[in-house]
Amino acid sequence: MTREEVLKRLDANKDKLKVFAVAGLAVFGSVARDQARTDSDVDILVEYQPDARVGLFAFVRLQRFLSELLGARVDLVTPAALREEMKDQILREAIRAA
Repeated sequence: MTREEVLKRLDANKDKLKVFAVAGLAVFGSVARDQARTDSDVDILVEYQPDARVGLFAFVRLQRFLSELLGARVDLVTPAALREEMKDQILREAIRAA
């Protein structure tokens, strides 16, 4: 799936993301660099609404929803969960999606 396809699908479904208390999504990794292969996963950075209380089950539901929407495995991460040694690179290449 190309970067443009991913961004279009996410943008077209941003209203559905409100159910998950999503404030924003950004794509990073091979999809953001437009280097994804057919077997590549989609790396997505999720920011939740400030007042959201998101537990593990809600996080997994969002991940499954995104995987089904994109037809690919999704690796979902929050900014707080980014490893320090990779954080700057990920934030530099992240492309806002929804």
